[in-house]
Amino acid sequence: MLDSSEPAVRVDGLDVRRGGRPVLHGIALTVPRGSITGLLGPSGCGKTTLMRAIVGTQLVQGGSVTVLGRPAGSAALRAAVGYVTQAPSIYSDISVRENVAYYAAVYGRGAAAVDEAIAAVGLEERAGNRGDALSGGQKTRVSLACALVARPELLVLDEPTVGLDPVLRVELWKQFAALAAAGTTLLVSSHVMDEAEHCDRLLLMREGRLLAELSPAELRARTGEQNLESAFLALITTGVTA
Repeated sequence: MLDSSEPAVRVDGLDVRRGGRPVLHGIALTVPRGSITGLLGPSGCGKTTLMRAIVGTQLVQGGSVTVLGRPAGSAALRAAVGYVTQAPSIYSDISVRENVAYYAAVYGRGAAAVDEAIAAVGLEERAGNRGDALSGGQKTRVSLACALVARPELLVLDEPTVGLDPVLRVELWKQFAALAAAGTTLLVSSHVMDEAEHCDRLLLMREGRLLAELSPAELRARTGEQNLESAFLALITTGVTA
């Protein structure tokens, strides 16, 4: 049984080097359960490396990462943590349903879970289409369905809306909100600051360091800026931290 008294994620003093170069510097943060936490910052600031450390696929040099009360990467977390990478990871020569059913079989889920995951991403009418017949946005949604079919407690999404049209971005954020309302914890990365509006909490990063851990309202209050992009820039230039 996973520990429900702990935050969904706790990171303490995390240091990561890649190719001999420091990438993350003493990161410390928590991600509360049943919330949408936005991991925001410019491209190359270390967001993906941090997410890889949380899902247990990144070697670390120092510090600790605890997920749902267990060390990141523990066998007990395999069905409890869903991870959607930036590039859609689906099979192009089989249908949407077959893609999702494959992951359902891995996690011991049945046909009902497959139907539920496909419906959650709004692809019921495309369920019989092959992966190579889908648009980029549809492939992203199939990847999300493949993660959702395990019914994870924590869903880690690495820039899931990048390259999508504004209408589809709005639809995806509505789906994220519904998942959080049902008890799923979401950690969503983005380099688009207007997406911060959809998050309960924000983790703001720059150059491998965590600048602040706060809500959108707290970010506005600390910087005196109403526009969140302006507030983030003010945080960088003034050195104000949470």
